[in-house]
Amino acid sequence: MRYTKLFWECTMHKGSCLCGAVSFEVDGPLHPPDACHCSKCRKQSGHFWVSTDVSRAALTIHGADNLTWFRSSDKVQRGFCSTCGSSLFWDPIKKDTIAIAMGAFELPTGTKLAMHIHVADKGDYYELGDGLPQNQH
Repeated sequence: MRYTKLFWECTMHKGSCLCGAVSFEVDGPLHPPDACHCSKCRKQSGHFWVSTDVSRAALTIHGADNLTWFRSSDKVQRGFCSTCGSSLFWDPIKKDTIAIAMGAFELPTGTKLAMHIHVADKGDYYELGDGLPQNQH
């Protein structure tokens, strides 16, 4: 019997920062991303932060010496390119996953936004009208 992997099982997703000094690969499918509207994510990204969680084991980072990590709380650090400033990672330090900015991925990603989180803190200059689930906190 011959085993054939499905397309999504063979997917390698690639991405990078704006200048290309930091790049990454994720082996496997991407989970549907969430949009975080908390004040920290808004300040980090300039709007709201959209990311997907991936297993650390599935992530390969190239140019890691060009990453700067900012500890934004006791539990989280945020990674950005020290050359161009692109925000790339949201790292819950003691978990087996790390979040990667969706805007850093090459297209197509094969996924769609799943929900909005921390909408109680969202900016007052935009509305959420896409009909997706919203978590207040």
